[in-house]
Amino acid sequence: MQHRQIRRWRRGAAATIAFTAVIATGVVPTTAGSERSGRDDHDEEAFGHVGTFDVRDNGTVSAEIVDATKDGRTLLYTDSNTGLLGFVDLRDPANPLPAGTLPIGGEPTSVAVTGRYALVATDLSAGNFVAPSGKLVVVDLRDRSIVREIPLSGQPDNVTVSPDERYATIVIENQRDESLNRGRLPQLPGGNLTILSMSGRPSAWGTRVVGLAGLPGMTDATDPEPEYADINERNQAVVTLQENNHLAIVDLRTARVTASFSAGSVVLENIDAVEERLGPQRRGRIVLDDSLTRRREPDTVQWVSNRTFAIANEGDYTDASGAEGGSRGFTVFDTTGTVVFESGASFEYEAIRAGHFNETRAANKGVEPEALEVGHYDDGTYLFVGGERANVVGVYRMRRGQPVFEQLLPTGIAPEGMKAIPRRDLLAVANETAAGIFPSLITIYELDDDHDLPSTTLVSANDANGLPLPWNAMSGLAADPTNPAIVYAVSDSVLSEAGIHTVDVSAEPAVITRRVLVTDAAGTVRNDLDLEGIAVAPEGGFWVASEGRVASGTRPNAILRVDANGVVLQEITLPAALAATATSNGFEGIAATGTGTTQYVYVAVQRPWAGDPAETVKIGRYEVATGQWTFVQYALDPLTLPTGAVIGLSEITLLPDGTFAIIERDGLAGRDAVQKKVYGVDLAGAEFRPLGEPLVTVGKVLLADLLDEMREQSIYTPDKLEGLAVTADGQVVAVTDNDGLIDAIGQTLLLRLGPVAEAFNG
Repeated sequence: MQHRQIRRWRRGAAATIAFTAVIATGVVPTTAGSERSGRDDHDEEAFGHVGTFDVRDNGTVSAEIVDATKDGRTLLYTDSNTGLLGFVDLRDPANPLPAGTLPIGGEPTSVAVTGRYALVATDLSAGNFVAPSGKLVVVDLRDRSIVREIPLSGQPDNVTVSPDERYATIVIENQRDESLNRGRLPQLPGGNLTILSMSGRPSAWGTRVVGLAGLPGMTDATDPEPEYADINERNQAVVTLQENNHLAIVDLRTARVTASFSAGSVVLENIDAVEERLGPQRRGRIVLDDSLTRRREPDTVQWVSNRTFAIANEGDYTDASGAEGGSRGFTVFDTTGTVVFESGASFEYEAIRAGHFNETRAANKGVEPEALEVGHYDDGTYLFVGGERANVVGVYRMRRGQPVFEQLLPTGIAPEGMKAIPRRDLLAVANETAAGIFPSLITIYELDDDHDLPSTTLVSANDANGLPLPWNAMSGLAADPTNPAIVYAVSDSVLSEAGIHTVDVSAEPAVITRRVLVTDAAGTVRNDLDLEGIAVAPEGGFWVASEGRVASGTRPNAILRVDANGVVLQEITLPAALAATATSNGFEGIAATGTGTTQYVYVAVQRPWAGDPAETVKIGRYEVATGQWTFVQYALDPLTLPTGAVIGLSEITLLPDGTFAIIERDGLAGRDAVQKKVYGVDLAGAEFRPLGEPLVTVGKVLLADLLDEMREQSIYTPDKLEGLAVTADGQVVAVTDNDGLIDAIGQTLLLRLGPVAEAFNG
């Protein structure tokens, strides 16, 4: 479990976006969007991450929907994989603890707390789309006993309790079989909204069914496909009928639909709608030059007030013409069906700005907003929007009826459920997906005015067209030799276009102010590189290191000299005899010293190559004047790691005293991480030898162990500590690689480690 404190970041990186009200059934231009707050860091409160719960500690696999007891001291979450209801002790939000589980006897899909009871919607269908079935399990939270099981008319999805706790609604979805007729409607039986009246003891509770078929304007009048419901203080339930792109309002007292209307469509402009696989060979890139018109197709819905509600426009249906739904943002309606706010592409822009855009979902639903929550805190009313494919929660504060963007919170993989806990100034987010080395998590955030770190540590400014500069997967760093505010960063091959980023580290968070693409002399963008290291060339421009992909023979390890605009001036590869021993874990960092005939370029190789002694790697030196390569050996720390885990190098940086810093790290995350260290080596005094001669092993001294720092500043300790630089005024900066969100959380840490003497004290 990790914990940290976060300070609000200044919002000068992007322009204010104006709001335009539109009609629900019309087409909405993306000029509508959330205004940004212009206040200073400390004038109001902000949400900061304080704790993370790893669901494996409770013997569960996934946390999907989350709720809390009335005192806010215990969380409940559903795990459909194990059929368990999980409990988390939240008395100390910075240290959430496992508090056991309860078998539900089916697949729990949702949970809601009412007084001393928990209502667990449970699917019993087991994949039977023709005869779906389910039950509502009532759990007494005093002893965690199941006191009643109420049969339901089909497969339940969402359960919600009214503010006065007189009613609950259970959305009976009866999901489609997406392998049948391409998942198209209708697929009967159709779903409904089931109302639970909760007067007296659970044994006396009764249900009523509200039919939702036949509402005018649905895609298919026979198959409602309800998805989610929320209840206001007037005991009106608003229901999303996702695949039908429709909304209904139900009076719970009379069990009647009192209004229904289409959710409408949105025109999206300046988005990336071309979905490409990542890496240089697959031409993945983020380019904001497409336009789409998309049905909203809302998933989650939440009342903002008794007259207005917000929907998360995830999309989930491809109609007979091949048109998909999902408008990538969120919308606020009033009860007459009028749109009073449309986010357009603005939520997605915030994810792009923070390096959280998942290119593999570009053509589909982009950031895919699914989770939505409204919390009424003493500080005001907040709207939270979860990007399932971006691993973020957008925080908006309601001001004069309009959502105003406040901050972006990094989360675990695929935020699915959220719970605002205003009485404790908390927000809990259930992140359902476990992937690679990252488990399913519940992340806890606190609203406070005393946070000392920004919620995102690196963001981008706008380009000349007013659009966010795209980036992710940061790798090497280098400092500007004269301007202490500037460092340069390269991103690796997650995106095919090799980019050099200018970063203003005097801002908080640090801001990417310029991005240039590496090109050949004719101006053609190089998309055959994997930039892992960068150094400022003494004569101007840069030296960059590209890691090879030798397994497929498509990309050699290389160093390139480029000018300040990214144009390649020179490209150097390895001697053939050495290249033949390489693996796909090659050049990972680069540094340069000297000028003219005494200029040397150093490269760090990430992992051992063929012929290297066990647990050693090479550091190469290229003499610019003669073109000669020579080498030393570097000994990795001997560690006992889990099967498949390895130690390697990820950076080499010239220090002010003429020695070099080397990042040596494992590839492990969270509680499994053990090695995130910086070592010092004296390469000026080392004996470099040509290939073929026995190599000398260079000595090393520990400069810093960054594991605790990374734990404190992250929601879950990242695996890849990648870049290191010392600014012109002697400040040490480091950066992590977010892997472009592929089987990764996506949070990027830009670490400010202080002056060299303090940062590197062993």
